[in-house]
Amino acid sequence: MLELEEGAFGIEALLTLKLESLQHTGSFKPRGAFNRMLTADIDASGVLAASGGNFGLAVAYAAKTLGHPAEIFVPSTSPAMKIDKIRAYGATVHVIDGFYAEAYAACEERAFDTGAALMHPYDQPAVVAGQGTLAVELSGQAPALDTVIVAVGGGGLIGGVAAWYASDTRVIGVEPQRCPTLSSALAAGEIVDVEVGGVAADALGAQRAGMIALGIATRFVPQVVLVSDDDIMRARRLLWEGCRLVTEPGAAATLAALLSGAYAARAGERIGLVVCGANTDPADLGGPAG
Repeated sequence: MLELEEGAFGIEALLTLKLESLQHTGSFKPRGAFNRMLTADIDASGVLAASGGNFGLAVAYAAKTLGHPAEIFVPSTSPAMKIDKIRAYGATVHVIDGFYAEAYAACEERAFDTGAALMHPYDQPAVVAGQGTLAVELSGQAPALDTVIVAVGGGGLIGGVAAWYASDTRVIGVEPQRCPTLSSALAAGEIVDVEVGGVAADALGAQRAGMIALGIATRFVPQVVLVSDDDIMRARRLLWEGCRLVTEPGAAATLAALLSGAYAARAGERIGLVVCGANTDPADLGGPAG
């Protein structure tokens, strides 16, 4: 956790950064992966997962730690460095043309053939509960927060965080304009498919939100805001320039919500920003922030 001075980044609020980018495998995802494996009946067939990268890394790491074989299905749009790191943990990797939805379809077919335990990155109760341990920690580390802002892909993280805080602390979601899964589902009152793309698609590019996340968000998430790719990349560079934090684009979406005004912070508001991942090539962090 990192507490910033009031006025940091020109924002008249008190920002606390929850640095999940420093977690095992570089994101919050091992929380859910370990919880799912430790509560599931897993035989010699091992585990299967589809992932844009971060959940695959988490499953591969947890499987290696617990002694299970793992197969990970990743879309061809995933960064090569994430795919290489999954292999380095000893998992078998299948690269599938397309985005996450195509990888998940191939993973489901493989699970049917093998009987291996299917690990869903955001729509299994054990996974969502595991991701929610982040909020348990944060509420102890920073008990006076008014608001926590969480980036949303399929919704496993915001589901766990919002379920923990319930109505005690405001939980706000933020999505890229080109991956509006949860905001679209909330507007429709049901799960809907969306087209995905943009700079954060490898981490936040689920085609649809999870049922668990939608149910929790309907009760406990008052607002999901949208940010542009330009907003995200500017926030990513500012996190590097101002805090020397390397983040992947999706992890900068929370700061982008404040910088862009998509979420209008009140003066003196105590805001927690979840910095959810750092699996990225830092070579392009040196450019101007605009």
